[in-house]
Amino acid sequence: MTTAPAATVTPSGVVIAPPGLDRDQWLAARRTGIGGSDIAAVLGMSKYTSPLELYLDKTGELGDVPRSPELEEAAFWGHKHEPTIARVFAERTGLGVVEGPGMLAHVERRWMLANVDRYVIEPGERMPSSLLEIKTRSAFQLDEWLLGVPDGPALQTHWYLAVTGYSHAYVAALLGGNRLVIHRVERDEQLVEHLVALVGEFWQRVLDRTPPPVDGSEATEELLGHLYKVNADAVTVADPAEVLPLLERRRELKARETRTADELREVDNRLKAVAGEAEIVKLQGRVAFTWKQNGPLSTKRFIAAHPDLAAQYTYSVDALDTKRLAAEHPDEFRAHRARRLVVPKESTAA
Repeated sequence: MTTAPAATVTPSGVVIAPPGLDRDQWLAARRTGIGGSDIAAVLGMSKYTSPLELYLDKTGELGDVPRSPELEEAAFWGHKHEPTIARVFAERTGLGVVEGPGMLAHVERRWMLANVDRYVIEPGERMPSSLLEIKTRSAFQLDEWLLGVPDGPALQTHWYLAVTGYSHAYVAALLGGNRLVIHRVERDEQLVEHLVALVGEFWQRVLDRTPPPVDGSEATEELLGHLYKVNADAVTVADPAEVLPLLERRRELKARETRTADELREVDNRLKAVAGEAEIVKLQGRVAFTWKQNGPLSTKRFIAAHPDLAAQYTYSVDALDTKRLAAEHPDEFRAHRARRLVVPKESTAA
């Protein structure tokens, strides 16, 4: 018996999971492909998720990696503001806005997934003809959003266009809680094709269980700090062909870092000498640089110069007694220590 193909609910999108799934079911559905929120990570453009972390997530190998409280808080408020932003978008544009039928996949490439925030209905029409992506961002990003949709949300929106088959989309961003910016995004077919090709290569890695290379991002650094359960004093016998070139490259970079720091300090010292007693240095009628006495207080010098005054402003604070904790609960102390990479100076020796 032949199974009938699923009916599309957008020009090229089919429903693969209904709304209202519990978290475990939703996460399982997400692991069947690549969604819009994954695109920046696939392309190495995410500040918070590296390609390696995304790969491990999709293969089910990631385990329990803690998410930062800041991200959790941002996600919470983004979810809370979403209905309000959708309603105000409809009021200001005159367009209809409806919730969707659940998680979508591309009708032919089922690994292309989309969790669309809202669908948009033109006046006089009954069916949606585009989609609405909703964002909540800091006021510090207002200038960037006034120029257009930033790269990350723009790529996510184009991914949704790729999945749904729509010709355009809308992005509504609430900046700082009191400024709504709305942009219409036209489908760029070349960009869509490029995204599908690049993301398809990543998804093939997932299917083949071929992890992406470790990169130099902060997200990967954070991941590696949580990824492995440490086996105390365990030894790995490494392949010299792999490790020796890395150690040599590290030595070169550290030496360059030292030279750069010395050169930068020399330039800064020469600029300070130019300023002398002045706090502001102008060049051709404009401020070139400043050297103001507005840095951190040198507490040691202040206490030595004004001990009585310092005593008036000295107070006690609650602090964790790490030495006693380490002595009385060594296992718990060790389990929560950060790992440090230490390379001996003679590391390049054969």
